Amino acid sequence: MTVRADLNISLDGYATTTDQTPEHPFGHDWGRLVDAYVSTRTFRERVLHDDSGDGTTGVDDRYAQAYFADVGAEIMGAGMFGLHNFPDDPDWRGWWGDEPPFRVPVFVLTHAQRPPIEMAGGTTFEFLSASPHDVLARALDAAGGKDVRIGGGPTVVRDFLKAGLIGRLHVAITPILLGRGIRLWDDLRELESGYAVSSEVAESGIIHVTFTGSD
Repeated sequence: MTVRADLNISLDGYATTTDQTPEHPFGHDWGRLVDAYVSTRTFRERVLHDDSGDGTTGVDDRYAQAYFADVGAEIMGAGMFGLHNFPDDPDWRGWWGDEPPFRVPVFVLTHAQRPPIEMAGGTTFEFLSASPHDVLARALDAAGGKDVRIGGGPTVVRDFLKAGLIGRLHVAITPILLGRGIRLWDDLRELESGYAVSSEVAESGIIHVTFTGSD
């Protein structure tokens, strides 16, 4: 069992973008940031339900496969679920579609009180206000011995890193500069000293850096 996190970040460390509009809620920069990931065969199959076999199959796809493998529970922030976009809509069920790709219990950190949501494919969303330690205890129990993934966004991942709760962190560094947004690395000086660090460059130019703890 591992508590792990995976994020796409820019060369200057940003994991969010700031160019969203009502017509383009993710923004142009988001497409550039995650292009290699969403182009993989695994993403197309798991998230878009595309069984055509299209998509890249190289190094990026190998990390995409690892992203979904052996996960028993997920923790995410309200923004990743989409509550920031629809805070007052009690019927909002997230922007992951009717059959989200997680297929496990998902704990959404939020101060908004909402009843749990059961989705097709095995995903359940539970909403709670809790500390990293407390929500992780809930997730570990639900995971049944499998991994717990800290899904994001970057503020949530950073909180868990600062609390020393993440055993493996993988960042896919896209060689673009965003200049603004939320940086993953803020207040994490010398984080690398507690991990073994490895890196691999994909055919797309993405730099995959993995921080692995000793436990």
